Amino acid sequence: MADSTQRVRPESPDWEPNTLTKRGGGDPATRGRTTIAGGVVEKIAGLVAREVVGVHAMGGGLSRTFGAVRDRVPGGRSVARGVKAEVGESQTALDLEIVVDYGVSIGVVAREVREDVIAAVERMTGLEVVEVNITVSDVKLPDEPDDDDEDATEQRVQ
Repeated sequence: MADSTQRVRPESPDWEPNTLTKRGGGDPATRGRTTIAGGVVEKIAGLVAREVVGVHAMGGGLSRTFGAVRDRVPGGRSVARGVKAEVGESQTALDLEIVVDYGVSIGVVAREVREDVIAAVERMTGLEVVEVNITVSDVKLPDEPDDDDEDATEQRVQ
């Protein structure tokens, strides 16, 4: 059967984005369903949270330790580390575990993470974010080595 929907050509003076001539099928937006996986929401939230000034890392001690090992494997970096998402048909709820830099206001950092994550997830997915719970699991002191530092895992013999 031939396609019953034709696009109006962009060269046309009457052209508007997403303008369709409908024939028998109704609105194209109602012809199917879009499902967003929890991993998608977790990746978006993880990337956005890491960009907030004062967030040193994502995840708790054990997940960061395993993550540091996984990060050394090509293609093993997990941007969703420290993020859990519960996704429904139109809503999502998120739990984030972060490590903050010493000296920052934890309340301010948590507020900025929450605001940025909500804005990005809602904009990119269209889901309503009903809550973003943030657990601060550690504070990165200035004299502590990073989990990602090469020097921290330096071999004794070369």
